[in-house]
Amino acid sequence: MTARLLLFAALLGGCVSKKKYDELDAVLRETRENLQDRRDEVETLGADLARCGQRATDTEAQLQSCQEDRARALREAGQLSDSVEEMTAALAEAARREREANARIAEYKAILAKFQSLIDAGRLKVKVVDGRLVVELATDILFGSGKAELSESGAAAVREVAAILATLPGRRFQVEGHTDDVPIATARFPSNWELASARALSVVQTLIAGGMAPDQVSAASYASHRPVAPNDSPEGKAANRRIEIVMIPDLSQVPGFAELEAAAGG
Repeated sequence: MTARLLLFAALLGGCVSKKKYDELDAVLRETRENLQDRRDEVETLGADLARCGQRATDTEAQLQSCQEDRARALREAGQLSDSVEEMTAALAEAARREREANARIAEYKAILAKFQSLIDAGRLKVKVVDGRLVVELATDILFGSGKAELSESGAAAVREVAAILATLPGRRFQVEGHTDDVPIATARFPSNWELASARALSVVQTLIAGGMAPDQVSAASYASHRPVAPNDSPEGKAANRRIEIVMIPDLSQVPGFAELEAAAGG
C-alpha cells in the first residue's frame, strides 16, 4: 500500500503519461475495491455483533426465566414438603386415635363378656350411650313401688355387679337414678328428684359393700327428665324406671386433652 501511495505522489508531481495514468487508475480502483471490502466486512461484523447482542439478550432473558422457574419450583417443593409433613402428622394422629378407639372397643367387649350371664338371665342390660358404657337395671326388680330400699333380690343383683366392676381398677362409675313421669309427693320424697336420688344412693352403698372402692362411685338423679321411651304406656313407663351405672370416660384419653389441660393451666 505504501508503494502505491508513493507512485501516486510521484505522478502528481509532473506530467503524467498514458502508462502512468493507467497505473494510477488501476491503483485507485484496487483501493476502492479494498475500501468497499472493508466496509462490507464492517457491515457484516456489525450485523454479527447485533446478532451476538440479541443472542446475549435472549440468553439473559432465558437465564432470568430459568432462575424464576427454579425459585417457583423451590417454593412449590417447600409447600409440598410442608404438606407431606402435615399429612404424615395427620395420618399418625388418625392411627393413634384408631388404636385408642380399638382399645376402648376391646375393653367394652371384655366388660360385656363379664356381664353376659346376668344379661342372659334378663337381670340387666349393657349398652353404649354417647360413647359411655352403661349398665342398666330396671328399678322394678330392685325396688318396691315408691321405695328406695333395695329388695333382697335387688341387693343380690347389685352385689353381683359390684363384684364385676371391682375388677376394673382405675375406672370410676356414676350411678344414675331415673323415674317415669308419674309424680310422687310424700314426706320423704316430695318429687321424683328425691326418689331417684335416694335409689341411686342405695345402689352406691350396696356397690361399696360389695367390694367397690368409695372413690370409684358417685350418685346422680335425673328424675323423669331423661326417658328412654314414651311415657304413654305401661311398658314405656317401666323402661323409664331404671338405674344406670355409667362408666365415666377417662378424660386424659380424649383427643385434645393435653391442649385443654395446658389452656386451663393444669
